[in-house]
Amino acid sequence: MLHQGLGDAAIGRRLGIGHRTVQRRVHRLMERWNVPGRVALGARAQELGLLDRSEADDGAEGGTRLAASA
Repeated sequence: MLHQGLGDAAIGRRLGIGHRTVQRRVHRLMERWNVPGRVALGARAQELGLLDRSEADDGAEGGTRLAASA
């Protein structure tokens, strides 16, 4: 959902959690993967093969999702 360009509040609504929870989880991922920001987090997820390739090729409106292994 980050890759789609959704904000924290929109992601929270879709997942049924608060936007602060989304912020904390994104921050933890950035710390874990040692990346400086959200764009770098997306790039790292792609490097690790966590983005579903078939949907990633469709662009933001294609509904890119993390692969099931994530």
